Amino acid sequence: MVRLPGRAYLSQGKLPVKVIASTLRKGNVVDIDGRLYVVLTAQNIHPGKGTPVTQLDMRRISDGVKVSERYRTTEQVERAFVEDREHTFLYEDGEGFHFMNPETYDQLAVPQDILGDQKAYLQEGMAVMLSTHNGVPIAIELPARVTLEIAETEPVVKGQTASSSYKPAMLSNGVRTLVPPHITAGTRVVIMTEDGSYVERAKD
Repeated sequence: MVRLPGRAYLSQGKLPVKVIASTLRKGNVVDIDGRLYVVLTAQNIHPGKGTPVTQLDMRRISDGVKVSERYRTTEQVERAFVEDREHTFLYEDGEGFHFMNPETYDQLAVPQDILGDQKAYLQEGMAVMLSTHNGVPIAIELPARVTLEIAETEPVVKGQTASSSYKPAMLSNGVRTLVPPHITAGTRVVIMTEDGSYVERAKD
């Protein structure tokens, strides 16, 4: 069987499909013994001796319990059928974070535990990829990069160059990061949503 890319294959409404453990990524949903788990982190470990393994940290969708499993990287794991659709972030309230399907205008409330630390990077009108299983939101994927303003950081020190060690800074969303010495408060910068790391000075 020719294996199509996971997202395209699953979006056609097929039954669960077996994939190699090493291809699993954050946000994928796997079926283990009839229970669904969303992958929080996936790490391929290559020890000096022995068999390479894939370490999966997952959250059980039914009750939120977090588990860790290790598979041989070539072992097959069953990926559950998940619908991935682009949604637009609207607002947050007591029910959770509300997103709208731009095609149907249907709205979904996503619980905070699904967003985790990523919630700090949500911006009104932001387009995200929302994964649902039987209409229930189970995982979310934000854009890889966002533009934020530096709220505060240490002033530039004379003699420091861009190659000097990075300095701590606070972003406008309350997240701490490290930036080059020449970056000052009020500067707009591009940040990776996965780990909050500095990429570059914003060009806008």
